[in-house]
Amino acid sequence: METPLTKNIGTDKTPPDLKQYRANGGYRAAHKALLEMESGDILQLLQDADLRGRGGAGFPTGMKWSFVPMYKDREELQRRPKYLVINADEMEPGTFKDRLLMEGDPHQLIEGIIISAYTLQAETAYIFIRGEYTRCAELLTKAIAECREHGLLGRNIMHSRFNLDIYVHTSAGRYICGEETALLNSLEGKRANPRAKPPFPQVSGLWGRPTVVNNVETICNVPHIVNNGADWYKGLSLTGDAGTKVFGVSGRVKNPGAWELPLGTPVREIIDKYAGGMQDGYKLRGFLPGGGSTNFLTEQHLDLHMDYTSIGKAGSRLGTGTMIIMDDKTCPVGMVLNLEHFFAQESCGWCTPCRDGLPWVEHILSEFEKGRGEMEDMEILNRHTHLLGPGNTFCALAPGAMGPLESALRYFREDFEAHIHAKACPWSR
Repeated sequence: METPLTKNIGTDKTPPDLKQYRANGGYRAAHKALLEMESGDILQLLQDADLRGRGGAGFPTGMKWSFVPMYKDREELQRRPKYLVINADEMEPGTFKDRLLMEGDPHQLIEGIIISAYTLQAETAYIFIRGEYTRCAELLTKAIAECREHGLLGRNIMHSRFNLDIYVHTSAGRYICGEETALLNSLEGKRANPRAKPPFPQVSGLWGRPTVVNNVETICNVPHIVNNGADWYKGLSLTGDAGTKVFGVSGRVKNPGAWELPLGTPVREIIDKYAGGMQDGYKLRGFLPGGGSTNFLTEQHLDLHMDYTSIGKAGSRLGTGTMIIMDDKTCPVGMVLNLEHFFAQESCGWCTPCRDGLPWVEHILSEFEKGRGEMEDMEILNRHTHLLGPGNTFCALAPGAMGPLESALRYFREDFEAHIHAKACPWSR
């Protein structure tokens, strides 16, 4: 089994420096791209490889980049610069895959940025990273300095005509910064509110210029596709969705962590083989397949393939691919309340359904936990899953928050009703 994204990551938590990374084949893809390929060739390669965004939405990367206007000369680039922004905020509950990649192999991300920026004609790139990721920021800053010293960043890098500067931007931190336009507002020094679309960032993004925002894991795939080709990349997967994926598992399992596996690896295999199965005395009752903003799935879904298509057909989303396990001794109402409390806190307050609806959902769920829930509240909660659903808010924060609530009402309705009949949380006794 090939693991291109994590092959350089060892157990000693010391990432390879520039010399070691090059000895392992690093920057060969960047050299090939800048000196032997045109921007259009790389874009076509990514489209042929069917690389999809690894930040949660799963949008085809090549298609996203194709919306960026391409210039014919440097004068136009001087008048209207382009930007590449790497979303390293990783605020999704239960998600820690990008941290693994940045701490374990920072040069891989930088090489991916070089190739991606060259493809997009962007001469400035920002890594937008959450404030808590101090070690990631330190390692990336060190790796960038190494690259500058050895001519891999700056002017005419690798003896080409391409110029590139990369900056690490440490954010003050908010979940909303995971939404690309809110991230851009924050990067500009403004309040992190989402922007109305259109215009899309690919046309008018950072400071009104063409901008592409992509996730860390997405960009880390780019050098390997350039080195090995589209057919190789498709062949890594077990299903129709191409490539590998860094999957993670948290909760009451024996070996919580993250592993690079082929897309399409069955849920059961990830939990039992890699996460070591459930801890003694606990049974799996449900799981969020892609972080805190995805819909619950249950035991009946354990043999599903972890890919975008299969998880989507089951009524959830692959999201970040990091599962949160709910065991049989955890109250589903309490678990959903914990998530809704997080989302209510992290709402930017820009639109009414999210600003007012999420705190109200949190309040109702807290009433259930206190034994003061009523049957009428079930309908109110159900109504909110529609009122705060897709199309009713500026961004996907509130619709994402409704995923675990809607699916909990569907799969664990008897637990909500038990709170009403017992006038207390049955798990608190």
